[in-house]
Amino acid sequence: MPSILITGANRGLGLTFAKQYAAAGWRVYAGCRAPDEADTLNAVAATTAGQVSVHGLDIGDGASVAALATELKGAPLDVLLNNAGIYLGEKEGFGETDYDDWLETLRINTLAPLRMVEALIDNVVASERKQIVLISSKMGSMADNATTGGAYLYRSSKAALNAVMRSLAVDLAERGVTVMAFHPGWVSTDMGGHDAPVTPAVSIHGMREVIETLTPADSGRFLDYEGKEVPW
Repeated sequence: MPSILITGANRGLGLTFAKQYAAAGWRVYAGCRAPDEADTLNAVAATTAGQVSVHGLDIGDGASVAALATELKGAPLDVLLNNAGIYLGEKEGFGETDYDDWLETLRINTLAPLRMVEALIDNVVASERKQIVLISSKMGSMADNATTGGAYLYRSSKAALNAVMRSLAVDLAERGVTVMAFHPGWVSTDMGGHDAPVTPAVSIHGMREVIETLTPADSGRFLDYEGKEVPW
């Protein structure tokens, strides 16, 4: 049974990932900050006889990440899915930057995924598939940024995440690990808003199909949920 660890699994994309991977027969480790409040996720786990387990995880807290790594010591992870992220976009235009929010956005969207990889790399290497997936955004694309401005906080955090991904792809190649980043589309979640044209089910189904076909030759790529290359 292949295994996956999903961060931010209590809602949005993460919850849909957990549901779809559970339905496909995977062993799912579902991380979220407040397991006691994750009613829908807990309901999913309750129907799986241990196939889905819910774990307390605050990716912005080094002690929380270390505690999870200790809890999962020795457990192979075929896919480490860094999904959790934030968008503090109320003040993202020029002249209204909230620098504390910017630091928090970088801490969660950029630093935390690298911390997760460093803490759990042995679990990934011990697996058969050895895959690390980071949920990014085309808003981190410099090409996309050529025609639209603003969104300084979120754009910079995702561009930096893409740089982290590329370095990981190089540094982990000798250990047989494949690393890639996704643009999930503009998805109708709490973060994406209800006007977004892509449903979580469609986005996650597409990303799962891409993940299923990944090879080491794909390491370092930035793809959308349909498997199309996203320009840097």
